[in-house]
Order: sequence, then structure tokens, then C-alpha cells
Amino acid sequence: MPQNEPAVASAVYVASDVHGHFDRFRDALREKELIDQDDRWCAGDSQLWVLGDLFDRGDAGLETLRLLRRLGTEAEAAAGTVEVLLGNHEMLLLGSHRFGTDRFQDFDGNERQFLQWWIINGGHETDAEELNADEVEWLLHRPAMALVRDTLLVHSDTVSYAEWGSDVDEVNATVRAELDSDDPQRWWQLFRELTRRHEFEGEAGVERASGILGIFGGRLIVHGHSTIPDTTGVEAEEVSEPRRYADGLVLNVDGGIYEGGPSLVVRLE
Repeated sequence: MPQNEPAVASAVYVASDVHGHFDRFRDALREKELIDQDDRWCAGDSQLWVLGDLFDRGDAGLETLRLLRRLGTEAEAAAGTVEVLLGNHEMLLLGSHRFGTDRFQDFDGNERQFLQWWIINGGHETDAEELNADEVEWLLHRPAMALVRDTLLVHSDTVSYAEWGSDVDEVNATVRAELDSDDPQRWWQLFRELTRRHEFEGEAGVERASGILGIFGGRLIVHGHSTIPDTTGVEAEEVSEPRRYADGLVLNVDGGIYEGGPSLVVRLE
């Protein structure tokens, strides 16, 4: 390549909130030519970032996790990337695995139990029973956020991330420290903050989004967590593309797969 010709940047794709709907997610990856018909990585040095919530509601969360772990190894061998962010449903599954039926009080004095809340939120017993120690350790080390070029990737549409640090590395270190704790209250608070949503909507949303980008960098926030049908009133089966809002500062890629929407795999421009 001539020295005055810039290198072509690898493609970056994002997806979110698979929620155990493995077949539809796999089909979406094939459609984008990220994997072949044998479910092997075929996208070279491209990047795929899945923004959390692999589990619950659908029954193939573990199958999704295992696919992404293998794809991560295959992508790395081709100078690519496959990575998963920590979502609130990962927190519920990990909390159920760690604390089970233990009862405790949250910081507001309410009695809580991780296993109960995991089941309420669509948890599948087979996921908890078959999740092995290596997979638990892998999940515990997923980042909470990432800055990829000029795009800030998070699971939840919330400003809570700013409570955990003033840059991406500090946020991820804070979350990891909380998960090193034996205190279910601290785990619950982390889960609770990751469930906050809709904080970039409305008149105040633009200012909040701008503030988050000002803290962590980037020109665009990409999130899942809150489905496009939920935030727009559009019928799930009518969703065909991500939603850009808050004066273009925020992109929602959660098509609402468990509501009947698509598994969106979005290439970032």
C-alpha cells in the first residue's frame, strides 16, 4: 500500500439484547456475513460488540454465550474483535448463581432475593444449572462500557455510568470491584443502576447525552436495553432499523426481539 494512502478502517458492528433468541441472532449474523453457514467467523478484522442481555426470556442464552466466546477466539486470530458488555440480565443471572435464595435488604431497606427476581424477569433454570465456573468467570470480566473510535457503547440508556467513574477504564474497574464483593447489597445496587432507562428521551435527554459524551468521549452513544417498540410505540414487527434520537447523539439498537421485533445487527458508519 502506498504510504500516502490511509489504511482502511475495519468495520464495526453492534447488536444487543439477544435474550436467548439464538436462532434469530445467528441468522442476523449470517445476513451481515459476519459468520458463515457453519457459524464460523468469516469477517476478518471486523469488530462485533454485543451490548449485553444475552439471557432470559428466550431459552438459548447459554448457546448464545458459547457462540460468542468461540467467535471471539476466531475473530482474534483474524485480527478482529467479538466482545460482550455487561447488561442487567447478566447481573441477575450472576447474582442468582452467586447468592441464590439468600435474602438481604437493599440500600432502601427493601427485602430482596436475586433468584426470585431472575425468575420474574424470564430466567431459565437450565441457564443457571448448566452455566459452568469458567463461563461465570468470563461473564464477571465483561466490560460495562467501551469507547470504539468515536462511539460510546453501553448497555443501558442511563446516566448511571457517570456515578462509577470519569473515564471508561475507571467505570469498568469500579464495576469489577463491585463484582469482587461478597455483599449482595452492592451487587443489587449495580443491577438496579443498570436497569435505569429512558434518560436520553425528552427535552432533558439531549443535555444528558451531551454530558455523558463530554465525560467519556465520543460523538455518539449506542445502547440497547429499552426496546424501540417501547420507546416509539411502533409495533415490534414493523421495526427494521435502529433508532437515532436526542438530536442525533444517541442510537438505540434494541429491536425488541422478545416482543416479536428483529435481531438488529448494525454496522456503524
